[in-house]
Amino acid sequence: MSFSAAAPSPRARSAALDLGAFVTASPSSFHAAREAARRLAAAGFTELSETEAWTGEDVAGDRYVLRDGSLIAWSAPDGADTASPFRIVGSHTDSPGLKVKPDPRLGAEGLSQVGVEIYGGPLLNSWLDRELRLAGRLALADGTTVLVDTPGLLRVPQLAVHLDRAVNKDGLVLDPQRHMQPIIGFAGADVLEILAHHAGVRRADIVGLDVVTVDAQAPALFGADEEFLASGRLDNLTSVHAEVEALLAVAAGERPATADGPAPISLLVANDHEEVGSATRSGAAGPFLEDVLVRVHAALGGDEASRRRVLASSLVLSADAGHAAHPNYPERHDPVTRPRLGEGPMLKINAQQRYATDAVGIAAFVAACEKAGVPHQHFVSHNAMPCGSTIGPLTATRLGMTTIDVGLTLLSMHSAREMCATADPLLLQQACAAFLRG
Repeated sequence: MSFSAAAPSPRARSAALDLGAFVTASPSSFHAAREAARRLAAAGFTELSETEAWTGEDVAGDRYVLRDGSLIAWSAPDGADTASPFRIVGSHTDSPGLKVKPDPRLGAEGLSQVGVEIYGGPLLNSWLDRELRLAGRLALADGTTVLVDTPGLLRVPQLAVHLDRAVNKDGLVLDPQRHMQPIIGFAGADVLEILAHHAGVRRADIVGLDVVTVDAQAPALFGADEEFLASGRLDNLTSVHAEVEALLAVAAGERPATADGPAPISLLVANDHEEVGSATRSGAAGPFLEDVLVRVHAALGGDEASRRRVLASSLVLSADAGHAAHPNYPERHDPVTRPRLGEGPMLKINAQQRYATDAVGIAAFVAACEKAGVPHQHFVSHNAMPCGSTIGPLTATRLGMTTIDVGLTLLSMHSAREMCATADPLLLQQACAAFLRG
């Protein structure tokens, strides 16, 4: 029995559940990149190493490259050459939260805690009173790295209302240093020993760590007709998942040349560190995407002049989750443009170029949505509410390609547990696939 006109279709429900499985397998940016790579490899994609030379045969067909918590993958159609433009979809693998400090030993009142610092711009209160996992990357003394992922081991307990009688009237105020350090056990619990145990290595061999805390609660459908998905890290694993599935769909299909020229090389880039500014070797402000584009084009026989022509005819779709109009805070949104859950991906537009979308890009994305039969909507900020940004403007600035910013609508963005409509992940997949096909 359905209780509303917006009950998700079986196909949409399946896509949302698969997104939940992807999120569960991706507790850190490193895990997200490797889960994407695992799915690609299972479909026949071959990994390339950045440290080896690439020939035309190496870059032909379906390939991917990993760099830390980032991934680039592409599917080159038969006959791809130096005139083949790129159709690129981009996203980011990291999410805001709490990151473990290099020396995490901390404790008081007979309890062991884990020293953390704030990563990005999380809603701090959402991290209280929930069980947390630890996940990320450990660097070992022999120069290798291993991934680690624990069950729910930590908790940041809130102060009881009896000890803060004014909290519900005056509001909760959290000091990031004093109030956000999670408990892991009684005095003597050693977080590095625990990480070593779950990674299958010796504590003495750990010389560095990139580890974050993660909500331990599994993603779940909810609502009268299960029309919503609740999960951690929907910003921005909704986009990474949609683009991986879109690239797989494109690689499995036919892509004939068009009247405008050869079929494009369909490429996916998932960058790390967007939540902290992208200025890293694996972030969008770094050289990763440019490195790969230069090497692929050169392996096909191109030179700098032909590469510049190709990039001028290429397009980038930057997908990053955005805000749905909030029913409890309607005044925080533009009075006319009010994107909603369940009504498809939105074009993100900003006069200050915090998003890269322009009229030409809008036309390209609208054409892709119409081709896929996908509804779309728009997002602009309330003039008194400055918006965030994405990898879009950084990518456009580095490479000079026309770039469009889009995204799935969310509520509770940057919470430890966000929500989207069950119908939307499939719609974003379909729009991305149509865009990649050219």
